[in-house]
Amino acid sequence: PDDFNVLPKVKRITVDRQREVYEAGGPYDWGFAEALAFGSLLLEGVPVRLSGQDSRRGTFSQRHSVLYDAKTGHPYLPLLHLGPNQARICAYNSLLSEAAVLAFDYGYSLDYPNMLCLWEAQFGDFANGAQTVIDQFIVSAESKWQRPSGIVLLLPHGYEGQGPEHSSARLERFLQACAEDNIQVCNLTTSAQYFHVLRRQMKRDFIKPLIIMTPKSLLRSEQASSRTEDFTTGSFAEILAAPEVAPPDEIERVILCSGKVYYDLLNHRAAEKITTAAIVRMEQLYPLAEEKLRAVLEPFSRAQKFVWCQEESQNMGAWTYIEPRLRKLLGQEIPYAGRNASASPAVGALAVHKREQACVIAEAFSI
Repeated sequence: PDDFNVLPKVKRITVDRQREVYEAGGPYDWGFAEALAFGSLLLEGVPVRLSGQDSRRGTFSQRHSVLYDAKTGHPYLPLLHLGPNQARICAYNSLLSEAAVLAFDYGYSLDYPNMLCLWEAQFGDFANGAQTVIDQFIVSAESKWQRPSGIVLLLPHGYEGQGPEHSSARLERFLQACAEDNIQVCNLTTSAQYFHVLRRQMKRDFIKPLIIMTPKSLLRSEQASSRTEDFTTGSFAEILAAPEVAPPDEIERVILCSGKVYYDLLNHRAAEKITTAAIVRMEQLYPLAEEKLRAVLEPFSRAQKFVWCQEESQNMGAWTYIEPRLRKLLGQEIPYAGRNASASPAVGALAVHKREQACVIAEAFSI
């Protein structure tokens, strides 16, 4: 509204910045892609509910879904003012009691299956506090009681040299709980993929819980941002291949990965001018789209080595889940490039982290 007084700094990083990006035709970052997903669903009559410890602003100041008048303190939710017949969106900052809040939101998803219901952890590790709800209800209720849910868990995940409690959403625990097509587990690398997977969640004729490893450093990365055509065409892709640097019959090594480590691999390949290695990322780990994976790998028929690379420790991340599946699919042993097994999710020292990360990436191209 004309008489609404937005703080100049907030206005600069939200309203002004988004208008500049839109007028330039992109690229649209993670927060913009999320707003596009929410807004398009609202205009199509799908209500949205979001809760979490700092979800209105976003833990990393990436969302700012609710603006406050600097003089009166009055809140304003822009996504509530898109059109006369739109659905309602609610965004809440919840208390730091994950089990209570996730249990409440899970119950909401059961009573309102036509609503996009999302719970966001401030950092992915905070899902530890709600593990009982995840184990006893979200991953098992459809099997135990025939109570399906479409709840979405947004869990910031990624190794950027932060402390152990701010690094890992414990991807391995969700993959260990996967069976009978009970949940969906995604580790996305582009903002358009995030846009499409949120819309897919509400456009299917069935519902399943969706677990998303959301980014931190990639939230504003231009590499992870997407152009207009990425949103207006296509759909969610479970498997994605990196742009090729050589004809497929010249590829000697295929590196498979999931999530943020893809960009470290991509940048290393470019910096070292490596042309004999292809990089394939798994955007959806479960259910694993084996036929699509076969189709993506088929052109690399002359590749002699397939490697799995991850930034998480060997006893964490996707390795123990994906290794037997890749071995069966490819009919060969799959070398592992990554950190050694460890009791702690991360070292918590930036210098050590950087040395480890450099070794992980180099090993993926040499092991």
